Amino acid sequence: MLMSHRDRIARLHYLPYSFRVLQAGDHVLCAVTGRRIALEDLRYWSIARQEPYASAEASVQAEMKAASAG
Repeated sequence: MLMSHRDRIARLHYLPYSFRVLQAGDHVLCAVTGRRIALEDLRYWSIARQEPYASAEASVQAEMKAASAG
């Protein structure tokens, strides 16, 4: 029996320029918008906060929120 990882959220470890899959899946959820991001489309994330973003705009929003919080 083949294990399918479709429609499962992946767990990733975010690194500079790449990420490592810790738990197989086909997508992650944007930390700002909650939007589903296919792993092959994932381009933005925070190494410090270990969270993915759907767009550059969402990444900037997260950075601004983090800067104002501390």
